[in-house]
Amino acid sequence: MTFAALAAGPADGRPVLLLHGFPQSSATWRPTVEVLAEAGYRAVAPDQRGYSPGARPTAVAAYGVPRLVADVLAIADTMAMGTFDLVGHDWGGMLAWVVAARHPERVRSLTVLSTPHPEAMRAAVAQGDTDQAAALAATEGFRVPEEPERQLLGEGAGSHGVPGLRRLLIDSGLDTDVAAGYVAALAAPGALTAALNWYRAMDPADVVGLVPVVVPTLYVWSTDDRSLGQRAAEATAEWVAGRYRFEVLTGVSHWIPEQAPDELHRLLLDHLHST
Repeated sequence: MTFAALAAGPADGRPVLLLHGFPQSSATWRPTVEVLAEAGYRAVAPDQRGYSPGARPTAVAAYGVPRLVADVLAIADTMAMGTFDLVGHDWGGMLAWVVAARHPERVRSLTVLSTPHPEAMRAAVAQGDTDQAAALAATEGFRVPEEPERQLLGEGAGSHGVPGLRRLLIDSGLDTDVAAGYVAALAAPGALTAALNWYRAMDPADVVGLVPVVVPTLYVWSTDDRSLGQRAAEATAEWVAGRYRFEVLTGVSHWIPEQAPDELHRLLLDHLHST
């Protein structure tokens, strides 16, 4: 498969691989890629499986976590990244936790935005975090065939002529123009279905039993995130055995890269410089 990507910085710069979430794209990381390049890093932000037109298989099973992990390593191999600093947000954050846990020999440092460690998330729900359980249950609707596409982008979706996906993003704190850009990208034939297939192919067994992460880790969570709660965020420390830094952004929604880029870049550069 062929993955589109944003890339900047010197060819011999220390490599940083950035993974976006749903329903974002490599555009999520454009300001971050520019900042990293100015600091001398080689930053690469791919449009992930399903988001890249050249990497959009039709089978739901093609979007399982093992395939997504393999993509990260294959992209790194193609870019001659023997080791790399890994950054992820949302779904990209979940994937980053798995890559760092299972392939620590490849990951120089880890930075995750918003998404707690999968085991911390599972434990929070098991221990009675009803808000987190409700947020996860809300995404179950994405797993059924066809209906989510109709509700999010189909004719009559949303209210007052605004597509349902765009309204969902705006209501959760994303800037109107940024939301419109993400929705436009997913309006391409097959794109939204491919993005939703990440949810449809998700098998909890693929992320159960992860060992604690041993690489230096920065985890950034925000207080106004409606999808990912405080209990799992705080419990993530139990799943990092290496050097760990937990930062909380007050008054910031789930969309940390878009809403708080300056603070993110300060934290990210400090973390990378320290490793």
